[in-house]
Amino acid sequence: MAKKIRIVLTLQLPAGKATPAPPVGTALGPHGINIVEFTKSYNEKTADKAGQVIPAQITIFEDRS
Repeated sequence: MAKKIRIVLTLQLPAGKATPAPPVGTALGPHGINIVEFTKSYNEKTADKAGQVIPAQITIFEDRS
């Protein structure tokens, strides 16, 4: 059975420089998402695009994954 989607968010973040501070913390925190884990993963995946603003589309499921 497919996971049920709770919400889909799109954030415009600087490549390799996302921090748990706003806007990331205020967007993900209320949904129970591990903000530190998200920023670490995002920064690793976008490190080669430094200086650019990269949109991140985040799908949050009912089980908070």
